[in-house]
Amino acid sequence: MEYNEIECKLEAVLFASGESVSEDKLCAVLGIDKVTLGETAQALADYYDYNRRGIKLIKLDNRYQLCSRGEYGREVRNALETRRRPTLTPSALEVLAIIAYKQPVTKAYIEQIRGVDSDYTVGSLIDKMLIEPCGRLDVPGRPILYRTTENFLRSFGISSLDMLPQLTHMLENESEQLTIQELVSEEI
Repeated sequence: MEYNEIECKLEAVLFASGESVSEDKLCAVLGIDKVTLGETAQALADYYDYNRRGIKLIKLDNRYQLCSRGEYGREVRNALETRRRPTLTPSALEVLAIIAYKQPVTKAYIEQIRGVDSDYTVGSLIDKMLIEPCGRLDVPGRPILYRTTENFLRSFGISSLDMLPQLTHMLENESEQLTIQELVSEEI
């Protein structure tokens, strides 16, 4: 199969999907290996960027998706009559930062770090599809574990958790504690 044909097929599949598609699925459908898929996806993403197209190709962990370019968000929202998502409250950012950096975590762990009840905030982040339950901790009571979602990656414009900013001032003395404000000020 010629390279341009692979690009066209990849573009068609991602466009028709409307959501992210796994590398494994794309490789199987297109009949190519992951290296070829990565090269093809990068070439397509570069084409969209170089020509300042209204769409872009993004990679989210091991998945690819076509989406509209952020700078045209206002026009897209106006055309589709959708509202802009509300910004996250400081408490939601605190909880999200804890989960992003320490996942998977329990609500009790979050509350231990924050020092306050986090039921409402965790529920709000689940409703916004930024976090999700991912199992249960194997201790008495079997509390729910939480992790970030693909929507979290998309919302923060990163392709994997490895792209989160490093916590530059991790403490040498384990008895000291990093405050939530310091954690959030790292600007995820």
